[in-house]
Amino acid sequence: MKRSARVPVESTPRHIVVPKVKPRQFYGQGVPGMDLSKLGGKLIVVEGADGSGRSTQIARLVQWLEGCGHATVQVGLKRSTLVSEELDHAKAGNVLSRTTFSLFYATDFADQLENIILPGLRAGMMVLADRYIYTLMVRDLVRGMDMAWLKNLYGIALVPDVVFYLDVLPEELVERNFAKNQSLDFWESGMDLGLSRDMFDSFLKYQALVALKFKELQATYDFTIVNGHRTPDEINIELRQRIESVLAAK
Repeated sequence: MKRSARVPVESTPRHIVVPKVKPRQFYGQGVPGMDLSKLGGKLIVVEGADGSGRSTQIARLVQWLEGCGHATVQVGLKRSTLVSEELDHAKAGNVLSRTTFSLFYATDFADQLENIILPGLRAGMMVLADRYIYTLMVRDLVRGMDMAWLKNLYGIALVPDVVFYLDVLPEELVERNFAKNQSLDFWESGMDLGLSRDMFDSFLKYQALVALKFKELQATYDFTIVNGHRTPDEINIELRQRIESVLAAK
């Protein structure tokens, strides 16, 4: 397999401006009856495709935060006890419609929001999300779903304190996924979209579309795009510096 071109390594930012604390808010209607002033913890989101290094970075951040005395809790896709098993069964058949696909994940998110994220923040914990609504919205947008409908669907979501998107080229992602799993995932290759009969080619095209949509969303949701082609240590230093600035915000 031909090696992908490497993105030039960027230096880790040395000076990050300490932001002011923003008032807690939901993206839309939110959860009825929720007193946002009672949410004392921080919601930290790490986005990125499979193979982008999300899991590695979250594990390191958990170790670092807990070493600093912060209690942590983790959430992610398909971790709701309400629908995760049913979602796995539905995906295994490779026959989900785009609306059913979307609503399954929205239900999974809503259950974790109500039962893990909000209680964790209320308890003053650091909540680390291995992907959040942005991945869900991007997947749906690539599949032709309406943006206004998605904004309404995810209006219950709490605005995170900080969001990182680990940006890695599709050519590098495919190599990392083959190295780890010796195969590609049907849905992460966009095989339901008819982009190509060849899964390898479809993966490249689908991930390029996903990356494009993430960069479009960045203008609206103001998250930090992180160069994922650097070493795990270099990436982690940047994430920690930015999180430290959020923790120090006044």
